[in-house]
Amino acid sequence: MKCVLYCVFLLWITLHTRVCASPQGIPLAVVKLWASAFGGEIKSIAAKYSGSQLLQKKYKEFEPSVRVEEIDGIKLVKRLAKEMEQMFHKKAEAIKRLVEAAEEAHLNHEEDPDLQYEYFNAVLINEVDEEGKSVELGGEFILQPNEHFNNLSVNLSLSVVQVPTNMYNRDSAIMNGVYWSEALNTVFVDNFNRDPSLIWQYFGSAKGFFRQYPGIKWTPDEHGVLEFDCRNRKWYIQAATSPKDVVILVDVSGSMKGLRLTIARQTVSSILDTLGDDDFFNIIAYNEELHYVEPCLNGTLVQADITNKNHFRQRLDKLFAKRIGMLDLALTEAFELLSNFNQTGRGSVCSQAIMLVTDGAVETYDAVFAAYNWPDRKVRVFPYLIGRESAFADNLKWMACANKGYFTQISTLADVQENVMEYLHVLSRPKVIDREHDMVWTEAYADNTRPQAQKLEDAQGPVLMTTVAMPVFSTKNETRNKGILLGVVGTDVPVSEILKAIPKYKLGIHGYAFAITNNGYILTHPDLQPLYEEGKKRRRSSYSSVDLSEVEWEDTEDELRNAMVNRQTGSFSMKVKKTVDKGKRVLVLHNDYYYTDIKGTPFSLGVALSRGHGKYSFKGNISVEEGLHDLEHPDVGLADEWTYCNTEEHPEHPFLSQIDAIKLYFNGEPHLKCDLDLVQEVLFDAVVTAPLEAYWTSLALNKSENSDKGVEIAFLGTRTGLSRINLFVMPDQLTNQDFLTAEDKELVFSADHFPLWYKRAAEQVPGTFVYSLSINQASENKSVVYASGTIPLLDERESPIAAAVGIQMKLEFFQRKFWTASRQCAALDGKCSISCDSDDISCYLIDNNGFIIVAEDLSLTGVFFGKAEGAVMGKLVSMGSFKRVNLYDYQAICRVYAHTSDTAHTLLHPYFALFAALRWILTELVIFLLEFNLYSWTSDLTVTAQRGGRTLLVPCDTEYPAFVSERTIKETVGNIDCESCVKSFVIQQIPSSNLFMVVIDNTCDCSELGPVTTDPREIMYNESLKCERLKFQKDRRRPDTCHPFHHEENSMECGGSESLTPSLTASLLLLPIVLLFPR
Repeated sequence: MKCVLYCVFLLWITLHTRVCASPQGIPLAVVKLWASAFGGEIKSIAAKYSGSQLLQKKYKEFEPSVRVEEIDGIKLVKRLAKEMEQMFHKKAEAIKRLVEAAEEAHLNHEEDPDLQYEYFNAVLINEVDEEGKSVELGGEFILQPNEHFNNLSVNLSLSVVQVPTNMYNRDSAIMNGVYWSEALNTVFVDNFNRDPSLIWQYFGSAKGFFRQYPGIKWTPDEHGVLEFDCRNRKWYIQAATSPKDVVILVDVSGSMKGLRLTIARQTVSSILDTLGDDDFFNIIAYNEELHYVEPCLNGTLVQADITNKNHFRQRLDKLFAKRIGMLDLALTEAFELLSNFNQTGRGSVCSQAIMLVTDGAVETYDAVFAAYNWPDRKVRVFPYLIGRESAFADNLKWMACANKGYFTQISTLADVQENVMEYLHVLSRPKVIDREHDMVWTEAYADNTRPQAQKLEDAQGPVLMTTVAMPVFSTKNETRNKGILLGVVGTDVPVSEILKAIPKYKLGIHGYAFAITNNGYILTHPDLQPLYEEGKKRRRSSYSSVDLSEVEWEDTEDELRNAMVNRQTGSFSMKVKKTVDKGKRVLVLHNDYYYTDIKGTPFSLGVALSRGHGKYSFKGNISVEEGLHDLEHPDVGLADEWTYCNTEEHPEHPFLSQIDAIKLYFNGEPHLKCDLDLVQEVLFDAVVTAPLEAYWTSLALNKSENSDKGVEIAFLGTRTGLSRINLFVMPDQLTNQDFLTAEDKELVFSADHFPLWYKRAAEQVPGTFVYSLSINQASENKSVVYASGTIPLLDERESPIAAAVGIQMKLEFFQRKFWTASRQCAALDGKCSISCDSDDISCYLIDNNGFIIVAEDLSLTGVFFGKAEGAVMGKLVSMGSFKRVNLYDYQAICRVYAHTSDTAHTLLHPYFALFAALRWILTELVIFLLEFNLYSWTSDLTVTAQRGGRTLLVPCDTEYPAFVSERTIKETVGNIDCESCVKSFVIQQIPSSNLFMVVIDNTCDCSELGPVTTDPREIMYNESLKCERLKFQKDRRRPDTCHPFHHEENSMECGGSESLTPSLTASLLLLPIVLLFPR
């Protein structure tokens, strides 16, 4: 017993001694010595090889001739808006010339049903048959790569014509339209000569063909199919029709079982495709009861943005056919819904329509129409008869004709798209009769259905653009009351061209410009994320309807957004958290916002300037001769995406480099327009930074310097986008060539941001360096460390930053310096009390955001410190050494596990449509088995496949943390109470850097506390909150024009009229009397 007690006592003494000794086991003085030695070494290397002291001295010498100015934000944003207005105006003028030419060509053309005409078919050009002869509608079509069109092979003299796969190339209507629209070729060429910045110009015909300039080869998919139909593109629909409120009624009675319900689903989905951001809708399914497809939205309409439309598409799969249909209930609900919603003023307050998707109607329901829609007939009715049966066709035709709508019958899935689009021509009639050529601008989008977009997307991801479009009308007097829409002309304006109009040098290091639409959706913003799955270049489904409030989320009251939507001019201020380095790091800034509208467009422009150095600019004074001399040095480069001189307005200038353009400008070239302020400042920077070329060269030639070639590159950048790069090793010896290849866009000046190393250095104390790690995933030996620091113009706290300098080092070289410093010892006998080589402690080097740069375990390099040492990271946060910053991503993509389903969407492809149609015909042939559900039978076969399930990528909102070190805390000693011991650690800042040395006691295991991660967490919304989010409608500004109906409109053009029965014709003849004396 005594022996046992004695052993317990010894164990207690041992544990107690270890706990008490732990803090003393990691002497703060030793860690401070290591940190000081390492900090001094790396600062010396960074300062020496970057030339920071020399450059600071040179700017000091020029200080007397420099004039510092505070930026006037309102004046700046107005100037930028004016420049954008002029740029957009040029595109609009080109479109107007196309409209005039198209309408004149059609006016002078007489329709010839027997017309035969050879044209350049976009698919068939340069195609030959087995004998080597050109195929019909093909022929030799010269194509040459053109840099202005992203090196795609084009023909700048001619356009090509694309005809959808489901249409006949030699259809009479196609031939006549192609013939008269040939007149547009000369206008296309003339527009391009007038404005060489123009890219694709086109005419989308109401008959379905698409004329595109410059001519380019179109290639079908692997099935020989081209799914592109210009009539269902946003720019076409938006230009052809006015904004509309739509209620879609879907028959889910028992007779709709099987393929009919499948066709109905696809019909509804196609109708949704024709709705845009200025439209509002809801879907109601009916049998003997009414079923809102989204029960949460009972009694209201929602905006037809991509997110809402996709949500409803998913709900369509939950529709099942049963019982009998009570159409009178559905029509009554639709009319009341439209009336009530219109009175709120929250919808389009323009056109109204009811889309009826059914397999029949037992009567005409004129009592309902008399009560709700006559005599004004402000709500148009568009019945879609599903299936091959036509027993109830007359009733549905009557509804259409009596309510200014259009009737179509859809027998197969292949018929869906063509028939759905008929309603657009009806809605366009009032606009055509009014001769109102409303110009429209789309939101930012990437049209990957066109060949040029497909090729570019494969190479560099989707190219965002906006399209300016205008409708083309028949101006023949004999067709005036028919309101014939000939088509829509348009041209694309890439977002990258809009960014060219923004002088980044005026906005400062963290400043940026952005633009939104009348709906509050982003046209351009540096935080817009159209892609997901890095490296795969896949588009997000909702990339074109990202609201400003989703990126400027700190503005919880939407003050900035609403002011811009309402086209106001003003300013706004707030603190923001801006992420950099692919979201891993956060900068806490105070931004001032300035905004105004861009006249002639539905867009508003905003500018954000960060307080401090971001609110100041400066102008230097230097001779042009001296500046041009230093600008021509071989190590000088200018930002590729910045516009110093506009080289696109004259045919002889597109191939000029920006430096050559500047030289030509000062030599008196009259056709060259340059940003004089920017050019003069870049000349100033060229002169001030010129001495670094000789300085770096002397270092490179000195054999005693950099003998182990640990420092590979020195570089600098100035606020004018000028950069200088010097190599201390041969190019093929570089560990990482990103600086030479610009492979990593975050390392270079772009249209909307300064380099990452520049931005991070700007938030450090002047005279210090920021160290960051660039990990090469393929090989640890290819990883490097960047060190960068800023050069302030003045000694004052809010001095503008003139430039930033930096170096690239091998990671292995940097790590070796750290381990060498950690072996230093102040003991007189040379025996150190602790060592990083000991198993009892772990040593780390982390940055100010908590990412590991150096660790004994090389696999931890670049990993967040909290994953490796969760207990210590948690303690650092609780002690205030690091601050947790919560961030939100409202453009996130989450993975969800879901069962596969056999939906109508998969049947949209022509092959699936053909299969479904054949299956339907076979079913119809077996008359005595009409109730047999072939579709359900085949659906049963898919159950086995569903069981496996699959992972889906869906839009979601996420919250995730970032961590920032507290600047005022230089060192910390801490203890962590673990399960059976106490873990001690020391953290010490590395002088003149953003780095910290962390030394941890390894003898105490705290793994039970778990890691601290930066992993995002999906924000889960309960059903009630989901419903509120669906219902909530943010402020928006309606388009300025509206054309819901016209008194001259011929409403008897209502679909299938040629086959009306005598009784139906008689009913329609009596309709005026009914309208005069409603019940």
